[in-house]
Amino acid sequence: MSVGTSSAPGAQDAGGPPAASRPPGDPAGLGIDPDHLPDGLVVADEQGHVICFNAAAERITAVRARDALGQRLEKALPLEDLEGRRWWQLTDPYGGLAIRVGQPERNLLLPGGREVLVSARYVRTRPTGPLRRLVVTLRDTEARRRTERSHAELIATVAHELRSPLTSVKGFTATLLAKWERFTDDQKRLMLETVDADADRVTRLIAELLDISRIDSGRLEVRRQPVDIGAAVGRHIQAYVAAGQPADRFLLRVQQPLPDLWADPDKIDQVLSNLLENAVRHGEGTVTIDVTATASPREGESAEYAATSVTVSDEGPGIPEESMNRVFTRFWRGSKRGGTGLGLYIVKGIVEAHGGTITVGRAPGAGAEFRFTLPVSAPAYLA
Repeated sequence: MSVGTSSAPGAQDAGGPPAASRPPGDPAGLGIDPDHLPDGLVVADEQGHVICFNAAAERITAVRARDALGQRLEKALPLEDLEGRRWWQLTDPYGGLAIRVGQPERNLLLPGGREVLVSARYVRTRPTGPLRRLVVTLRDTEARRRTERSHAELIATVAHELRSPLTSVKGFTATLLAKWERFTDDQKRLMLETVDADADRVTRLIAELLDISRIDSGRLEVRRQPVDIGAAVGRHIQAYVAAGQPADRFLLRVQQPLPDLWADPDKIDQVLSNLLENAVRHGEGTVTIDVTATASPREGESAEYAATSVTVSDEGPGIPEESMNRVFTRFWRGSKRGGTGLGLYIVKGIVEAHGGTITVGRAPGAGAEFRFTLPVSAPAYLA
């Protein structure tokens, strides 16, 4: 292992446990093998010599442990801040203020300009005493960068989607205000209906953005009430038929009896709306909705019918096999898919907030099949 050597030449033990009592690969006296840690770990002794350089530190810095051990810390780990100043000279852990206990995590640069997240802990023999150990942790910034890119992409996507309806609203209202008398009643109605539809689109986009924020932060609230899931699906079908879809395009099959389902009716409507809209817009043929009693998705709940499952399938081209593992990620869009690509990500967040699961697969008719399962237990205060 990278740290499976004795203390570096010239390093003193400064009060650590005897070498014979330490685990293998534990020259710094940490009680564990540093190679098992997920973050980079570099430890220097009271003289500033590196006595521990674990495998994660090797990976992050591209420096071999055998080259770092025994070296002065500033030579083994030459860090600079974002303004190009040498970090160890700037902070001076060995000669600086004796009341310091460490350095908070910050972005620093390795040679070549690679960015890493670095934090340090000063271990002293006594408060304000001399430094006994300098413990440095290193983390790769790639995961944080991916999160930042995802947030930036979300903002850019929503901004782009908002621009079109807002431009339309502004254009029509400005035109009506400037030339109201020149338009017939039918023309005015058409423009106002367009403004109304675009305002609904803006409202929907803002609601999606708020939902994503709550899902990502774990703050999506679920207000459970009794829900008749079969009736809820029926209302969505009736709305599509009223909007011009042929009634025979939908097939609803509800298994009876169903267990009582406690869920947030508004959020379940949101899930059903999204899945049915996908099937109608992007699928073909008959859209089949099956509502059945099933086993609970919760681990440890063994009741035979402790959950309700809803399966929405169509007879269209379906989703390519290689795309199925990305369907519920942000911004996923099929070849013909429009919109923000956020709907299925929100659906998954809502289902999981209920303690349920959702899957995607291929329907018997070769189209797409979405199936979500919700546990039916009542809220704790009614149990």
